[in-house]
Amino acid sequence: MKQNLHTPEGVRDIYGTECERKLYLEQKLFSVLTGYGYHPIETPSFEFFEIFGREVGTTPSKDLYKFFDREGNTLVLRPDITPSIARSAAKYYMDEEMPLRFCYKGNTFINHHSLRGRMKECTQLGAELMGDNTVDADAEMLSMIVDCLQAAGLKEFQISVGHASIFKGLVEAAGFSEEETAELHGLISNKNFYGVEEFVSSRNLPEDLRKCFGILRCMYTSGDELEQFKQAAQKYDTVYTALQRLEQLQQLLLIYGIDNYVSFEPGMVSDYQYYTGILLSGYTFGTGEPIVKGGRYDELLPMFGKNAPAIGFVVVIDQLLEAISRQMIEVPITHSTQLIVYAASHHEDAVILARKARSTGGRVELIRFDEAKGREAYESYAAINQIARITWLV
Repeated sequence: MKQNLHTPEGVRDIYGTECERKLYLEQKLFSVLTGYGYHPIETPSFEFFEIFGREVGTTPSKDLYKFFDREGNTLVLRPDITPSIARSAAKYYMDEEMPLRFCYKGNTFINHHSLRGRMKECTQLGAELMGDNTVDADAEMLSMIVDCLQAAGLKEFQISVGHASIFKGLVEAAGFSEEETAELHGLISNKNFYGVEEFVSSRNLPEDLRKCFGILRCMYTSGDELEQFKQAAQKYDTVYTALQRLEQLQQLLLIYGIDNYVSFEPGMVSDYQYYTGILLSGYTFGTGEPIVKGGRYDELLPMFGKNAPAIGFVVVIDQLLEAISRQMIEVPITHSTQLIVYAASHHEDAVILARKARSTGGRVELIRFDEAKGREAYESYAAINQIARITWLV
C-alpha cells in the first residue's frame, strides 16, 4: 500500500534552510532571555485536562486536542505553555518566596477551525517572572521583548500595552450581565468601536461612567490622554488603579529607553481569562497575527496552590519568521560544512581526516565515491546543500 506523504491540515514540515533559520533564531532569542537571568525549563507536551480547563480559562474545550491514557484520565496537548509553567512552579517551588525566572521553548497545539487559516501547531519561546507584582517586573518584560525582536533583526515593530482591569472594572461598575459582558468583549476584540459606542449608548449609565467607557475605543493613547482618562475614572477604583499602573510603567520605559516601541491601548482585552493586569501584544509588518503575546496573571498560580503573582510573554516563532521573510531580513546562517568524497581505498584516511576536523568543532560529511555518477554529481550535491568545500580522496 502506498503511504500518505501529506501532513494533516494545520501542521507542516520544516526542513532545509528554513529549519536552519528557525533554529538560529530560537538560539539567538534564548540567549537574550538567559542574559536577563532567566533559567531554562521544559514541561510536557501534554498534561491533564484540568491544567487547561474552564477554570483556568485559556482555550475552549472544543479547540483542545484531547485523548485518554490507560487509566482513563483525560489528557490534552498543551494549547498554551504558561499554565504548565505555573503548575511546575507550584510543585517544585511552593515555599520559595524570592522571584522565579523561567524561560522556555516548545510547541503548542490548538484545533483551530479550518476557515481561520491558522496553523494548529506552532512554536513559542517565552519567559515567566513569578513572585514579583511590581511595575518594575512589567517593565522588564517589555525590555526583554524589545531586545528579542531587535536580536531577530526587526527594526520596525510596535508593542501594544493594555490592562485587564480596565475592561473588568468598567463592566462591574455598569453592572452588566455575563451575556452583556461577552457581547461587549466580542465587539472590542473585533475592533468594532462603532459597535462599542452603540452598545454603551443603549444602556442607562451615569454620564461619568459613560465617558469612562470611551477608554475602550482608544487604540493608541498618549501620556496626556492617560492622565485625562485617569481623572475621569476617579470614582471607579479598579479602573483608576489600572490607569495609574500604566502611567507608572510609562515612566520606567523612559529609563529603559524603549518608550518609542510601546503604545498604550487601554481598551485591550484578551481571550485568556487568567490575565489580571498588564496585557501585551506585539506586531510588525508582514504578518496579520501578533508576534508577541503576554500579560500579568496574578491569580493563576493560586489555582495550583502557590500564592504568588506572575507575568510573562511568548514570542510566536512561526509568525516572527514569516515577518522576517516578508521584510527580507537576512538571517546570518554560516555554512561551513566540508564534504569529503573518498574512494573505497581511502576510507580510513577519510575517517581520520573527518574525526580530526570534528574534534575542533568542524562539520564534515562523508560520501563514498561512485564512478558511475562522476564528479559533477557531487559538485551539484554540494551546491544544493550549501556545502562550503569539497575534499577529494579518490
